[in-house]
Amino acid sequence: MGLNPLVKKNWVEIQKKHDVPVNAIGVKIDPKDQATLKIWKEEGIDQFQKDKDKK
Repeated sequence: MGLNPLVKKNWVEIQKKHDVPVNAIGVKIDPKDQATLKIWKEEGIDQFQKDKDKK
């Protein structure tokens, strides 16, 4: 079951602004929250994480 395309698009836009993993509303994902991190990676949101070196 994939994410709603509108949610994914919004999540990608929010993630582009952060250099740490964030959820769909822009809150940092707790490293202990493996369920959210799994979805973050499976949906490819991790590819849009802002590069720390390019501020």
